[in-house]
Amino acid sequence: DLLLSNSCIPFLGSTEGLDFRTLLLDEERGRLLIGAKDHVFLLNLVDLNKNVKKIYWPAAKEKVELCKLAGKDAHTECANFIRVLQPYNRTHVYVCGTGAFHPLCGYIELG
Repeated sequence: DLLLSNSCIPFLGSTEGLDFRTLLLDEERGRLLIGAKDHVFLLNLVDLNKNVKKIYWPAAKEKVELCKLAGKDAHTECANFIRVLQPYNRTHVYVCGTGAFHPLCGYIELG
Protein backbone atom coordinates (compact mmCIF):
# COMPACT_ATOMS: atom_id res chain seq x y z
CA ASP A 1 0.00 0.00 0.00
CA LEU A 2 2.82 2.43 0.85
CA LEU A 3 4.51 1.85 -2.50
CA LEU A 4 1.27 2.28 -4.42
CA SER A 5 0.48 5.55 -2.65
CA ASN A 6 4.05 6.87 -3.13
CA SER A 7 4.31 7.27 0.65
CA CYS A 8 7.72 5.65 0.91
CA ILE A 9 11.03 5.33 -0.88
CA PRO A 10 12.44 1.79 -0.85
CA PHE A 11 16.16 1.41 -0.24
CA LEU A 12 17.48 -0.36 -3.33
CA GLY A 13 20.68 -1.51 -1.62
CA SER A 14 18.68 -4.13 0.23
CA THR A 15 18.44 -6.28 -2.92
CA GLU A 16 21.75 -7.86 -1.88
CA GLY A 17 19.86 -9.97 0.67
CA LEU A 18 21.56 -8.30 3.61
CA ASP A 19 20.44 -8.86 7.16
CA PHE A 20 19.83 -5.40 8.65
CA ARG A 21 20.50 -5.31 12.40
CA THR A 22 20.90 -1.79 13.76
CA LEU A 23 20.14 1.81 12.81
CA LEU A 24 21.56 5.18 13.83
CA LEU A 25 19.65 8.30 12.85
CA ASP A 26 21.67 11.51 12.45
CA GLU A 27 18.89 14.08 12.07
CA GLU A 28 21.30 17.01 12.34
CA ARG A 29 23.09 16.00 9.13
CA GLY A 30 20.14 14.24 7.48
CA ARG A 31 21.76 10.80 7.44
CA LEU A 32 20.90 7.26 8.42
CA LEU A 33 23.51 4.62 9.25
CA ILE A 34 22.49 1.00 8.88
CA GLY A 35 24.38 -1.96 10.28
CA ALA A 36 23.90 -5.16 8.32
CA LYS A 37 25.56 -8.48 7.58
CA ASP A 38 29.18 -7.62 6.65
CA HIS A 39 28.21 -4.02 5.72
CA VAL A 40 27.64 -0.54 7.11
CA PHE A 41 25.55 1.82 4.97
CA LEU A 42 25.39 5.62 5.18
CA LEU A 43 22.20 6.95 3.56
CA ASN A 44 20.83 10.40 2.77
CA LEU A 45 17.44 10.89 4.48
CA VAL A 46 16.06 12.98 1.62
CA ASP A 47 16.74 10.25 -0.95
CA LEU A 48 17.85 6.90 0.43
CA ASN A 49 19.30 5.83 -2.91
CA LYS A 50 21.31 8.99 -3.64
CA ASN A 51 25.05 8.91 -2.88
CA VAL A 52 24.82 5.71 -0.84
CA LYS A 53 28.08 5.01 0.92
CA LYS A 54 28.84 1.41 1.83
CA ILE A 55 31.62 -0.18 3.86
CA TYR A 56 32.23 -3.88 3.34
CA TRP A 57 33.48 -5.28 6.67
CA PRO A 58 33.43 -9.09 6.72
CA ALA A 59 34.79 -11.32 9.47
CA ALA A 60 38.32 -12.60 8.93
CA LYS A 61 38.41 -15.77 6.82
CA GLU A 62 40.11 -17.77 9.57
CA LYS A 63 37.39 -16.73 12.05
CA VAL A 64 34.70 -17.82 9.57
CA GLU A 65 36.43 -21.19 9.19
CA LEU A 66 36.62 -21.63 12.97
CA CYS A 67 32.94 -20.74 13.21
CA LYS A 68 32.03 -23.38 10.61
CA LEU A 69 34.21 -25.99 12.36
CA ALA A 70 32.27 -25.27 15.56
CA GLY A 71 29.11 -26.41 13.74
CA LYS A 72 27.61 -23.00 13.06
CA ASP A 73 25.78 -22.22 9.83
CA ALA A 74 28.10 -20.48 7.36
CA HIS A 75 25.35 -18.25 5.90
CA THR A 76 23.36 -17.28 8.97
CA GLU A 77 25.92 -17.27 11.81
CA CYS A 78 29.49 -17.06 10.49
CA ALA A 79 29.60 -13.44 9.36
CA ASN A 80 30.21 -10.01 10.83
CA PHE A 81 26.74 -8.87 11.87
CA ILE A 82 26.98 -5.19 12.80
CA ARG A 83 25.31 -4.81 16.21
CA VAL A 84 26.49 -1.44 17.55
CA LEU A 85 26.40 2.00 15.91
CA GLN A 86 27.11 4.61 18.53
CA PRO A 87 27.98 8.29 18.03
CA TYR A 88 31.51 8.92 19.31
CA ASN A 89 31.98 12.58 18.43
CA ARG A 90 30.96 14.95 15.62
CA THR A 91 33.14 13.16 13.07
CA HIS A 92 33.20 9.49 14.12
CA VAL A 93 30.87 6.61 14.96
CA TYR A 94 31.87 3.64 17.11
CA VAL A 95 30.94 0.37 15.37
CA CYS A 96 31.00 -3.21 16.61
CA GLY A 97 30.20 -6.46 14.83
CA THR A 98 30.01 -10.13 15.79
CA GLY A 99 33.05 -11.09 13.67
CA ALA A 100 31.90 -14.74 13.33
CA PHE A 101 31.84 -15.13 17.14
CA HIS A 102 35.05 -13.09 17.53
CA PRO A 103 33.70 -9.54 18.12
CA LEU A 104 35.48 -6.60 16.53
CA CYS A 105 35.00 -2.89 16.91
CA GLY A 106 36.31 0.23 15.24
CA TYR A 107 35.61 3.85 14.39
CA ILE A 108 34.15 5.14 11.16
CA GLU A 109 34.96 8.67 10.05
CA LEU A 110 31.79 10.24 8.70
CA GLY A 111 33.45 12.95 6.58
